[in-house]
Amino acid sequence: RKIIFEKQWFYLDNAIGHIYGTTFEVTSGGNLQPKQEVEETTTETKEAGTDNRNIVDDGKSQKLTHDDIKALKDKGIKGQEIVQQLIENSTTFRDKTEFAQDKYIKKKKKKYEAVITIVKPSTRILSTMYYAREPGKINHLRYDTLAQMLTLGNVHAGNKMIVMETCSGLVLGAVMERMGGYGSIIQMYPGGGPVRAATSCFGFPKPFFDNLHEFPLSKVQSLLSGTFTTETLPADPEENALVEEESNGLTEEKQTSLQETEEEPTTEAALEINPTEEQDAMDINAEDVEFKENKEKENKENVREKQIKQWERRKKLLEAAALLREKNADGLIVASKFHPTPLLLSLLEFVAPSRPFVVYCQYKEPLLECYTKLRERGGVINLKLSETWLRNYQVLPDRSHPKLTMSGGGGYLLSGITVVLDKGKPDSSNSEALKMEEPSSKRCKLQDLPC
Repeated sequence: RKIIFEKQWFYLDNAIGHIYGTTFEVTSGGNLQPKQEVEETTTETKEAGTDNRNIVDDGKSQKLTHDDIKALKDKGIKGQEIVQQLIENSTTFRDKTEFAQDKYIKKKKKKYEAVITIVKPSTRILSTMYYAREPGKINHLRYDTLAQMLTLGNVHAGNKMIVMETCSGLVLGAVMERMGGYGSIIQMYPGGGPVRAATSCFGFPKPFFDNLHEFPLSKVQSLLSGTFTTETLPADPEENALVEEESNGLTEEKQTSLQETEEEPTTEAALEINPTEEQDAMDINAEDVEFKENKEKENKENVREKQIKQWERRKKLLEAAALLREKNADGLIVASKFHPTPLLLSLLEFVAPSRPFVVYCQYKEPLLECYTKLRERGGVINLKLSETWLRNYQVLPDRSHPKLTMSGGGGYLLSGITVVLDKGKPDSSNSEALKMEEPSSKRCKLQDLPC
């Protein structure tokens, strides 16, 4: 299919078989050809001015017009030659400083040289791309905040992780990449099904998805209360097949009776028509019967496939429910557009003691409320509400400095560690027993100590 990226369009057929990191040149017709490494011809860029104060951007410094450039493109002249002609026809190029000249050449190359590099997808690349282009789809989750989430959540191979996210599957893909296909992941999702648009962009092999389970948020309370059922879905495709055959048998009987009633008047009417018309009518009837039979077969196959899919979905749902019932998850990561407090309080029930949890929110106030609720509830320690600060720097010879534009904020993180929640309050007898169990060094009074 045609790939449209920025102002370029091309086909990826010729890229198959090449290694990641290969640079291609887009030729006519959108075909890709590996770019030959040619030494760049030394242009007359050594002649440079001392400063740019006398240069006025009035749009008259370039002698080549848009029509001239379009004509050069139509002739099939490569982008490198077009850039060279732009430099030669610029009246202010030689007056610019050396840094300004490099910047000008780089800008024109990006515009006129159709060169692309195919890189291997990773969490860093995808998170940077989503944050730069479509931050709303990932709840404005910045890439450094995502890295902090993976670190604070102690995500590694062999874990049993619970992930609740509405970031187009980016957080789920990052967890899967770090786990490397080892361990199990349970994705909690709202609505009808999980969204994994960004997860599919990672290009994970099929074994990575074998240990990926999903469970709807609407069933969490019923699972905690012990009333979880899947009666709405079919039990077994074989049982449904028997019911389907019985119903199909009834319909076939009805169809045969209808056909018999239809055939009676046709035989009487056949006496009045000639043999050629009779033959045509028989052919039409045969075609109708064959069409009906094919349609019935297709309907049966579609119903069968639908039932098998429902049965597989029910089986996966029961597997995810069995994993959650064990209540021994090694970590919990929440990054959603919903309020974090009810989500976290319900999902923490499935996490084992002494395990980390991380909650992301674009705003601070919901996490402050969640922090207060957790302190009142207990069962957690090392609660920390943090915000990472990021600033990009330009690192170039003699001109390294912070970039003028930077992001205002990358969201907030609430992290902590679960402990066993002691629901019963200790009474006086228990406190006396605890005192008796204390070592003698702690029970001795101050006056008993030697002076």
